[in-house]
Amino acid sequence: MIYDLVHFPLAEGFGIQTNIFETNVINLSIVIAVVISFVGKNLSSLLEDRRNTILKNLQEAKNRALEAQEKLNKAINQLEEAKKKSSKIREEGMLRVEQEIQSCTNQHEERLARLDEFKEETVQFYQQKALKQAYLYVISRIMARVKERLNTGLDETYHVVVNNFYVSRFTEYNP
Repeated sequence: MIYDLVHFPLAEGFGIQTNIFETNVINLSIVIAVVISFVGKNLSSLLEDRRNTILKNLQEAKNRALEAQEKLNKAINQLEEAKKKSSKIREEGMLRVEQEIQSCTNQHEERLARLDEFKEETVQFYQQKALKQAYLYVISRIMARVKERLNTGLDETYHVVVNNFYVSRFTEYNP
């Protein structure tokens, strides 16, 4: 008996489906059912392992975050201590600078005082030197005039004046 495909009633019984979409859905559902039945346990164990790994990673990340927070707190404390130390060092530095400035000022004033003393001594020395030179000049001029007078001889009037001078000095002398 030869059956003609055209004589089969549509949607009755078992036969060849000409609708590809429905056939694909049925085939896909069969494949999924087979995969779930055979692979389901392995897949669920793989998913459970992955879940445990993720939880373990999250716990490690949490622990690292706590460690990082502790390190951050420690670093903040160290920073505060460093700020206090730097402030203290800055204050000590400013105090030392002020002391050094005061010391330099005092040394400068002492040097100025010594320079003033040296200046006064120098002025006195040159004044004495000038007076001595003037004295020597006047004495040498007087001596030159006396020599000149002695060499030229004494005239009568000058001789009388010199004698009177010595006589008056002699009369004033009281032993």
